[in-house]
Amino acid sequence: MLGYIDPIAFSLGPIQVRWYGIIIASAILIGYWIAQKSAQKIGFKEENLINTILICVVVAILSARLYFVLFHLDYYLLHPIEIPMIWLGGIAIHGGLIGAFLMGIYYCHRQNWNPFQLGDIVAPSIILAQAIGRWGNFMNHEAHGGPVSRSFLENLHLPKFIIDNMYIDGQYYHPTFLYESVWNIIGFVVLISLRKNLRIGETFFLYLIWYSIGRFFVEGLRTDSLMLTETIKVAQLMSIVLIVLGVVMLLWRRLKVVPPKYKDVNVLPWPSRQKGIKNNKKR
Repeated sequence: MLGYIDPIAFSLGPIQVRWYGIIIASAILIGYWIAQKSAQKIGFKEENLINTILICVVVAILSARLYFVLFHLDYYLLHPIEIPMIWLGGIAIHGGLIGAFLMGIYYCHRQNWNPFQLGDIVAPSIILAQAIGRWGNFMNHEAHGGPVSRSFLENLHLPKFIIDNMYIDGQYYHPTFLYESVWNIIGFVVLISLRKNLRIGETFFLYLIWYSIGRFFVEGLRTDSLMLTETIKVAQLMSIVLIVLGVVMLLWRRLKVVPPKYKDVNVLPWPSRQKGIKNNKKR
């Protein structure tokens, strides 16, 4: 088809370099650059941020794959040699987020850093990286929604190259990658705009709520979802859990803790090692 995008960007001998990998790598680098600018404002050393991101990214990739494998366990028990073959496809964002968040908390504890503060620094970067990363799904012609007509896509006033590449195996589909990408870009702007007026930890929990609301509705349109039961999609259930967690944590920190505003602090220690933080007043 005219305008069809080949998932393979180029080849180096037997090695095929896919657009998906290029886009994901670019998303990580852009996210790091933005987080680094924020970290500088509170005196967080660049090498510390690099180490943290590298460790969390590696864990995120492994946990994203493990998450996917667990929900296809019957298949992988029969084909165990394919478990590490991540290049064949099969990772789950929620699995990556869970792994990265747990690793981040553990690493912050070891380094005596406040995880809420670090979460505020990286939250805008994470949601922007997710927005960029969804274009990797577009290049792979995957993670789309149900069937639609060409006229439906044209009525959305989409660029022709998007419409052409949503024609897969003889059928046009919902560009759910685009819906989620746009939602996340708006979320990035919201988080960056509000962060200076929020208290420590609130940017991160607002990210959980914003991303999860969008993911819940987009997941309802997708046709390739991981399923918990015949009717319950794993990603939608996880989205509800994260929305509730985000709201509860926002309320808890507002009612029980009075952390300083994001812009008013330097690097904070692990919460239990702070002194007098409950006496800080919001300015």
